[in-house]
Amino acid sequence: MLLDCLVEPGSLIDIAATQRPENDLLERLENLTVGYKPCEPTLRPSLESLGMNGYRNIIVLTDEGIDSEPADAHTLVALPHLRDIAVRYGSPYSIVTEMNNDANREIAQVTKADDFIVSTKIFSLLLTQLVEDRHLHAVFTDLFDPAGSEIYLKPATDYLCPETPASFATVIEAARHRAETAIGYRIARHSDEPPTYGIFLNPDKTAPLSLREDDAVVVLAENGRPAVSMPVAPD
Repeated sequence: MLLDCLVEPGSLIDIAATQRPENDLLERLENLTVGYKPCEPTLRPSLESLGMNGYRNIIVLTDEGIDSEPADAHTLVALPHLRDIAVRYGSPYSIVTEMNNDANREIAQVTKADDFIVSTKIFSLLLTQLVEDRHLHAVFTDLFDPAGSEIYLKPATDYLCPETPASFATVIEAARHRAETAIGYRIARHSDEPPTYGIFLNPDKTAPLSLREDDAVVVLAENGRPAVSMPVAPD
């Protein structure tokens, strides 16, 4: 239901599982069309039969019908297969994975910036920040609200002329013209290099910066808000 609030009308999601989803869930969706493909996620032939190259994003959810540790074990079996399929067949999808135990998240390890693993640790960090500063509640409420702002990776060419010397302050100003807030950037040629995978958050605003056409800017923006592409000239 939450995903239905975030995606564009006409979006498609296929649920690959051993059991078909409940029909009453499908009838309450407005933007999503939901399909079903029978699959045993821990078996490689079953995963390959799904035709992964036709998808942009893969979300691996834990099995709530069994204990947390066996559920994480199933996820740890499926995740390497999904990563290998992406490499072997050139599938461009990103992977978001849910883990119950943060120790298991560390076992799985992230292989690239588009490969994200969510565990209970993120909620612990969230609560810790709220305890330290209660004013952050409004910020987190907006970020986690489907109607509020989200974090996006947008083409660097929307903010700077390619390979033109500038600074991150220039990027911030360009984002402001688009009713967005720039918080960092991503260098595509370093996207497979740990630990940052080419992502730089809260960079020095005055340091020299030159972005290529395949680089991206990390921004906070409201979903669906119209924006005019206005690459800003160098400082």
